[in-house]
Amino acid sequence: MADVEPEALADVAYGIFEIVLNRELRAAGHPLFRLVEEQVDFADDFIRIFSEFADEYPLLAEALLERYLTPDAIYAMLCAGEGVIPTRTTLMYWIVQDAPEGRPDAVDDELAGKWLIFLEKDRVDQAWQRVRDLTYQGVLGISAKVSTAKPNPDARDDRFVVYVYTPDWQDEGDVMRVREELRSAGFVDRLGYKRNLETFRGEYSKKGKKVTYYSS
Repeated sequence: MADVEPEALADVAYGIFEIVLNRELRAAGHPLFRLVEEQVDFADDFIRIFSEFADEYPLLAEALLERYLTPDAIYAMLCAGEGVIPTRTTLMYWIVQDAPEGRPDAVDDELAGKWLIFLEKDRVDQAWQRVRDLTYQGVLGISAKVSTAKPNPDARDDRFVVYVYTPDWQDEGDVMRVREELRSAGFVDRLGYKRNLETFRGEYSKKGKKVTYYSS
C-alpha cells in the first residue's frame, strides 16, 4: 500500500469502512439509514466499530484519520447524510441496498439485469428512499443502488440514476412483477430494463440504438 496515492488510499479505506459499518449496524438490527433519518445517537456503536476496524486494518484506519482527523469528524459526516442521502454523499459513487435474502455478488451475474430510473437532483433523494425501503423489505429485486453527488467521470449527463436489480432477465414474470411494484411506488413513467450482458459488453443507448431489453 506504500505505493498508493494518499487520496486514493483514503477513498478505498472509507469505502471498506462503510461496508463494515453497515454490516455491523445491520446485524444489530439498526441499519445506518434508519439511524441517520431518525436522528438516533449511535456514537457509541460507531466508536466501537471504528476501533475494531482500526485493529484489523491499521493502515486503512490511518489513511482515514489523516484525511478526516478524528472519528468524530467521520461520525458527523454520516449524521449529515454521507452514504445515506444521494445528494449529500460525496465520498462514494454509489449507495447500495441489498435485499434481506439476496447475495451481494448476484448483481454481477450475467443473468442479472436492472430497471433504470433516471432522476433530476430535486427528485432523487425521495425516490431513492422509496426504492431503498422496498428493497430492504424484500419487496423489489435482489439489490438496488443509486448514484451520488460525487462527480463520476463515467456519468453521461447530470442526472442521477437508480438501478433496481432482478436475478434473471429470462424470468419475465419476476422482471415485470418488480416493474409493477415500482409503478405502485409512484414510478409511472416508462422505464427501460437492461441486461448485464449489454453492460459487460460496454453497450449503451445512443441515437438510433437502444440496449434496453424490456420497456414498460
